[in-house]
Amino acid sequence: MKIYLASGNKHKKREMSELFPEHTIVIPSDENIEFDPEETGTTFYENSIIKAKALYDIVHCPVIADDSGICVDGLNSAPGIYSSRYAGPDFMQGKPDGSKISQEEQNLFLIQQLNDAIKNNSLPKSEYKNGPRSCHYTCAMVFYAGFDRIFVAQETMEGVLIDSIEKAAGNGGFGYDPIVFLPEYNKTIAQITAEEKNKISHRGKAVRAIKKIIENF
Repeated sequence: MKIYLASGNKHKKREMSELFPEHTIVIPSDENIEFDPEETGTTFYENSIIKAKALYDIVHCPVIADDSGICVDGLNSAPGIYSSRYAGPDFMQGKPDGSKISQEEQNLFLIQQLNDAIKNNSLPKSEYKNGPRSCHYTCAMVFYAGFDRIFVAQETMEGVLIDSIEKAAGNGGFGYDPIVFLPEYNKTIAQITAEEKNKISHRGKAVRAIKKIIENF
């Protein structure tokens, strides 16, 4: 089946193609479709629905959309839905002019921000699965087959934010992966193989739930 992926991210297309080898995954730019919907939701789920519907209204074919990001427990789950726009503690939801900083700067800012929160004893009072540096990725995935045919799965992947940018490691994955440590692997996400990541990742787990739906579609 040809399935459109509501994203302009080629890294995400590659991951999804690996997770859906029996289907053809197409992103808008593959067919010269202009696609840049305004993500006005307040949750991962809301943003995934916005993207899915926007692309479906153009192509009128099944669409998969997801919204994902990193949530640092000690920063009240920030940057969360603003992960791609995050520009440090002064611009938690992105810069007013819409410009973005590099991923390397995002990684550095996020580590420093959590370090400062720990140093200043300003962490929210709650239980931390992996200690004060615990974090997780969240992925809300939608299979949109029409206005009244919408299927959703939301999953997480737990990890630990490293305490120094010098400890960033790995060339795999993308985004914040080099600074998220997986205790069970004793590696960062960027150091494990694509197969290992797909097995445990937020997106991989959400895909498996959606795949069961698509198989019976």
